[in-house]
Amino acid sequence: MMNFDKSLPEITFSKSTSGADTAVIALFDDKKLSKIASALDKELDGLLTFQLESAAKFKADCGQTLTVACPASASYKRVIFLGLGSKQKVSAESLESAGGQLVSALKNASSESVAVINCDDLKSKTSNPVLGVLGGILMGSYSFDGFKTVQKNKKTVAAKKIVVLTSAAKSTEKEFEAVQEIVTSVFLTRDLVNAPPNKLYPESFAEIVKKTLTPLGVKVQIFDDKACEKMGMGCLLAVGQASEHLPRLVIMSWDGAGNAKQKAQKPLALVGKGITFDSGGLNVKPFEGMMDMKMDMGGAATVVGTMRALATRKCKVPVVAAIALAENSISDEATRPSDIVTSYSGKTVEILNTDAEGRLVLADALTYIQKKHDPALIIDLATLTGAIMVALGVNFCGAFVNDEKLWKGLEKSSKDTGEKIWRMPLDPSFRKEMDSEFADIKNIGSGRMGGSCTAAAFLEEFIDEGRVWAHLDIAGVAMSKTKPTCPVPFASGYGVKLLNKLIESTYEK
Repeated sequence: MMNFDKSLPEITFSKSTSGADTAVIALFDDKKLSKIASALDKELDGLLTFQLESAAKFKADCGQTLTVACPASASYKRVIFLGLGSKQKVSAESLESAGGQLVSALKNASSESVAVINCDDLKSKTSNPVLGVLGGILMGSYSFDGFKTVQKNKKTVAAKKIVVLTSAAKSTEKEFEAVQEIVTSVFLTRDLVNAPPNKLYPESFAEIVKKTLTPLGVKVQIFDDKACEKMGMGCLLAVGQASEHLPRLVIMSWDGAGNAKQKAQKPLALVGKGITFDSGGLNVKPFEGMMDMKMDMGGAATVVGTMRALATRKCKVPVVAAIALAENSISDEATRPSDIVTSYSGKTVEILNTDAEGRLVLADALTYIQKKHDPALIIDLATLTGAIMVALGVNFCGAFVNDEKLWKGLEKSSKDTGEKIWRMPLDPSFRKEMDSEFADIKNIGSGRMGGSCTAAAFLEEFIDEGRVWAHLDIAGVAMSKTKPTCPVPFASGYGVKLLNKLIESTYEK
């Protein structure tokens, strides 16, 4: 089901090319032609310089494009200038954005084959901006249309072939392989989140994880509802008991590919919320609130995509991950508001709102990963609260972090990848709001204020004292409304690049 073919351009690297119909020239906002671009300008009798000087609206801002038609005698039918913005402010986010905008320009020009001609002039000892642009081209070419049988408005590929001209073709191609693997891992996350809930439910999700990750060297263990009941995972079971698709807990283990010392380290742990569809339960959601609830497993999807990324690049340190999968449905078996359940930790939870279910499945998964694997740190990801979007909008992930080193690592990785993050408060006052008259804790706060913070306080109750932990509320960033006419947003794949970079730069040294 998840093996849909992607209509992606073929990207190669070469010292020379022939037959391309379009030349792409990337330039910064000083609009100065590089040495290689100047050679083409000379061949065209100054046409490129003339067009740059004449096009007053083209400032070479990040992602801005300018298409120049060439005479019949020229080597190319057209030249597309791609703005990269300020050389001092160039970033992973801006380069990816520029690549995405280039996709639109190539489609509008009906380009079949493309030559990116000035790669060598742009790269430095520390970076190669063209690689970021290429990653953006791939990201911008993503589609999820495998269920369509009649495609009247079939999506056209940005270009069938893209060749990057560079004197260091082999080494640049090697660097690009890493970019491709990350993109593929992000696509896995996007595919999972975009999948319809009648196709992706706890059992099928678990099997996809096993079939996808096991060949890469990741050990996958699946606990079905009976195993979860035997262990006493009352919170996870309570959420999924109304559905014909009963819950699953999936554990993924990567042993690490480093030296003996690195392999002997305590594992890093990732935990993801996997509500494959959220009706709200008996506290049923309104129509508008239910439209995109197939995406309520975005945290689990990010964890799976991250594990793929770590395995394909042979991450040096051990990493263990857990995803708690359930479908929050309505039936005569459904959990009722005021029910009290016993979590895997032994603590009792009063369920006052059946639509605050994500924190329940996470509670059991967090406890399991600590009891069985004693990790050095835990990062959980969840599309947990609408309140985080009220606080931060849809461009920032809300991060609740109890350790300065972990926060600094997340903050730096955010800047390196362009996946935005903002630190939110952890405070005893929020935990006090979760006190229950009848159980150890209740699953909602006393009021609507600070909903993301009280949700984090609930999760913190299931974190061992002294355990390094971060909770990432990705409700706003997991989805990207790319089409105004589409009522359901597309998955963004947020978090795969962030977590991969965090582990690589902070914990593999």
